[in-house]
Amino acid sequence: MNFSLFSRNATGVSLCLYDTPRDPHPAFELHLDPAIHRTGDIWHCFVPGLGPGALYLWRVDGPFRPTEGHRFNANRALVDPYAKALTDGSWDLSSALAYEVGSPKADLSFSTRRDDSLIPKCVVVDDDFDWRGDSPLNRPLKDCVIYETHVRGLTRSLLGKPSLRPSVRHPGTYRGVAEMIDYFVDLGITSIELLPIQEFDSAERFRRNPETGELLSNYWGYSPLAFFAPKASYAHVDGEPEEEPGAQVREFKAMVRDLHSAGIEVILDVVFNHTAEGNELGPTLSFRGIDNSIYYILDADKRHYKNFSGCGNTLNCNHPVMHEFIRDCLRYWVVHMHVDGFRFDLGSILGRDSQGRLLENPPVIETIAEDPLLRDTKIIAEAWDAGGAYQVGSFPGGRWAEWNDKYRDDVRRFWRGDPGTAVHLATRITGSSDLYLRDGRKPFHSINFVTAHDGFTLNDLVSYSRKHNKENGESNADGSDQNWSSNFGIEGPSDDPNVESRRRRQIKNFLATLLLSIGTPMILGGDEIRRTQKGNNNAYCQDNPISWYDWESATKNREIFRFCRELIAFRREHPAFRRPEFYTGKDSDANDIPDITWFDERGLYPDWSRMDFTLAAMIDGSKAERPGEDDDDDFLILFNAKPHPLSFAVPLHPKGRPWLKAIDTGAPEPHDILRRDSWIPLPRPGSIVLVPRSFVLLGARR
Repeated sequence: MNFSLFSRNATGVSLCLYDTPRDPHPAFELHLDPAIHRTGDIWHCFVPGLGPGALYLWRVDGPFRPTEGHRFNANRALVDPYAKALTDGSWDLSSALAYEVGSPKADLSFSTRRDDSLIPKCVVVDDDFDWRGDSPLNRPLKDCVIYETHVRGLTRSLLGKPSLRPSVRHPGTYRGVAEMIDYFVDLGITSIELLPIQEFDSAERFRRNPETGELLSNYWGYSPLAFFAPKASYAHVDGEPEEEPGAQVREFKAMVRDLHSAGIEVILDVVFNHTAEGNELGPTLSFRGIDNSIYYILDADKRHYKNFSGCGNTLNCNHPVMHEFIRDCLRYWVVHMHVDGFRFDLGSILGRDSQGRLLENPPVIETIAEDPLLRDTKIIAEAWDAGGAYQVGSFPGGRWAEWNDKYRDDVRRFWRGDPGTAVHLATRITGSSDLYLRDGRKPFHSINFVTAHDGFTLNDLVSYSRKHNKENGESNADGSDQNWSSNFGIEGPSDDPNVESRRRRQIKNFLATLLLSIGTPMILGGDEIRRTQKGNNNAYCQDNPISWYDWESATKNREIFRFCRELIAFRREHPAFRRPEFYTGKDSDANDIPDITWFDERGLYPDWSRMDFTLAAMIDGSKAERPGEDDDDDFLILFNAKPHPLSFAVPLHPKGRPWLKAIDTGAPEPHDILRRDSWIPLPRPGSIVLVPRSFVLLGARR
């Protein structure tokens, strides 16, 4: 095996080899001679006779001068930033503190303790795998329906419950995700977006649940340790973990291959903004001990860290070394692990220079967009950070898509009945041209969502008027207070049939709006079965039933599942809702009908300054702006966010075709959404009554 490590400021480097994951000391330690084993800033060595399964760490010596940015300590064994797998087990990374706890100005002290027993070991991985001809699917974004989910939480509640549907034999694992394929296919989603699976310390213990006394943990995984390594605890191992080192790599690949065979893409939520090492009082695990002043953005005093991530440190993404590391990592996941795309957590940090200033043309962002091996890979930015940057609609780099939180807020506020929101809804459902038209991007660059992992679930959005996060142990101070939610009269679960009826209708309104908007829809996993987090809108530390999918509720909420499934099928069958270009409001060359025409409830052109709780639009479904696709039907979309029924005037179709009802969230199942051959004529041509807070879609068949 050949090993290499970057360190510019190190004075000595050693490779440590171990027999077992729990070894407190290496079985062999190879001290690298810089005259032989160093080329430029790269330390390297070849070890004959070593193969897959070998366990290793690094030790790096150098100056310990925190006020100059250097925190080398050769007593700390370090994880290789390029490690492809880590050993599983109960880590205790507090043993990786490189200073003496309790000493004055603790981080300036120097620890001489050595104990590697509770530090994860890097695993040499065999890259061979039978892909059976697989490659990334590279679906066009406009045709995607993204399903955001958590590898563990998706199936963990099925442990010991093989009789439940879906039937999963390996809950909480990569295999468990693959065993959900029939469910995903039935639902109709095209892409799953996995919360972080790059190796992190899930046993990170910082507080207890004040309600139960349970020790809380790092559940979401937004605190990476090894960026090339899939999470070991998400792999199913039949025996002891040490008997199958690197199993997580094989299982992850098998999951991707099986999902691809069913036509489902894999998108990874990646965290290149900070690491698990935290601030100056955090553990020395990898980057800090390898070359702290290169990898991190430091304060002017060099002792402290810039904290644009809100997690204690910020990676120096536009330094050439870190820049290359990010590119190498993304290429690895695409070329060797076959993933289809990435969602970049706190993506604005990728645009900061070594002083933390936002760059106009950030090298790493442009490189990701232009890299030839990533050319067909989906790249999605969370276009803000915890340091105040907000770049939704202005994220640099050309082809980047963005999580559109303006869509989330405007849709929520309209359906809640907030005044003056109809004009904003009109902009959001037509692709957010105010954000993406000016720099040449397309509607599909807007990742539309109403709910995501960070915030209320869809069920909780219509069941709680305020967050309930006390179980996080932060006195309910964490999580957003701006949820734009409504409980419809009762906070939390309700047995009142009227309250439940309004909640179901509102859930259908949100789903219909999301899946019939121009852009790329993203569904929060579990919303289709009304998953609840009991009002917790920041369940980052809840590895328990608060976060796990309750599949026992799926039968009770099959009406919502069916509605969601039929909506996804409707979107797939009607290219008018997958339009790749913005509307112009003008006649197209191929048709003498405007591509979109707006109305108020009277059937007149709206006075936008007075539009509050209603909206209507006629959509031309011809194939204009969709080369290669057949003409679609024409559609009339009607929104009523008022708490009382409202009669809408139905404009005549320009070609005299009759309007038929396709979707009505106010109608009972199964008449809430109909297949094309079952669309029904209006009971009274020329008008239609929408029940309180409801959505209707009329179609004119070609």
